Formats: sequence, C-alpha cells, structure tokens
Amino acid sequence: MFLPSLGADGFTIVDEVLDPALREALLVAFEGLSEGPAGRRAGHRVGLAHEAVRALARSARVRALVDPVLGPGAFAHRATLFDKTPEANWLVAWHQDLVVPVQKRHETAGFGPWSSKADGWHVQPPLSVLEQLLAIRIDLDGSDLANGALRVLPATHTLGVLRPERIAELAETVSPVTCCVPPGGALCLRPLLVHASSRATQPRHRRIVHLEFSANELPGGLAFAQNVQ
Repeated sequence: MFLPSLGADGFTIVDEVLDPALREALLVAFEGLSEGPAGRRAGHRVGLAHEAVRALARSARVRALVDPVLGPGAFAHRATLFDKTPEANWLVAWHQDLVVPVQKRHETAGFGPWSSKADGWHVQPPLSVLEQLLAIRIDLDGSDLANGALRVLPATHTLGVLRPERIAELAETVSPVTCCVPPGGALCLRPLLVHASSRATQPRHRRIVHLEFSANELPGGLAFAQNVQ
C-alpha cells in the first residue's frame, strides 16, 4: 500500500486495518488495564506478550502498511496498549518518541542517554536508527477531538532530534492536525513527528494498540527487547 502523505507529513490515516476477527481477542489484552489497588492504569508497555497483539503485528493488513515503507524484513519491536477513559484521562505534551526498549544495557557509541523502566532498559539511539522506525496505532474504538485524539505537527519528522525549546517554538508556529481515526482504522506515523494529546472532554473508551516497527536490528551488540515478524 502506498502511503503518500507519510513521507511529506510524517503521518497518514488508513481505514479498516483491524481484522474484525482479531478485535475480541485484543479486548482481552486490555483487561489488564482494569481497576486495581492502585487505580486504573492508562497504558501497558509489554503488549507483545499477548498472542493477539503479536497476531495483529503479523496480520496482512498491518504488514501492507509496514512493508512498503520499511521493507519486508521489518519487525515489531514494541507494542503499547492505551485506553483513555473517565478513570484514566491524561494529557501528553508536545514531544518526539526518542527511546527504544532493549534486552540489556550495553554501552555503544551514539546510544544514550539510558533509562531503566518497569519493563527493562531503554535507550535513545542515533538519528539514523530513529529515522528507520514506523509506528502503527490501531484504533479499536475510534478517536476524535472529544476523546483526546492524537494531535501532530506535520512535517516535523524531517527536522531531526529537537530540543524542548525548539519543540515549544514549533508548537506556536506550525498548525496542528487532530488525527481523527475511525474504529478499526490506523494512524501511521514516524516517531520523530512532534505529537501530543489532550485530555478527553467527553471521556469514553479510546483503546489503542501502538505498534512500533524497525527496518533493521541494532548495531554494536545491542538488541531490541522484542522481534516479531
């Protein structure tokens, strides 16, 4: 599938990407976000632990989006589950996605800083690696302005890794686009694209499977935490 706006704008929206047969199985994966002693969680970083999420990453409809951009050897290295509800209604400031999860810490030229999270080690790779990543956000319920859909600053993925003050400047000068995605559709974007989301004004389920794909393995003895192809 040719995605003409992905190269120029850094994002595109595609309808009918989720196979209806997979939806019910994916809903089971979201049950882990349900109310617990610490309250409802907004997200779950280890989505590839679920067979339904791995099946989604391998599905023909998703691969039809990934392969023309990254090549047939691309693989999913991360999946995050998000559900914005009245009990978990958050905002995210303008930012770029700059870190990747890896199997272990291994000092490598050009990689850093490092951070340790609940799901393991994360590191910021060099620009050459970040430019070879693609995110596919599968929307189970549909996103719009009222339920906190993602907003993006078009074409900012071409500007490299940006300092916070530069991101703030772009947020004042570039007209944002709200990514309204129909149920079962997908938002495809480059992780370097500056993006944000607001709190929902009409909170309801906004279940997202955020898949991130890489065109290549990491160099210098490093390895992505997951590799699903």
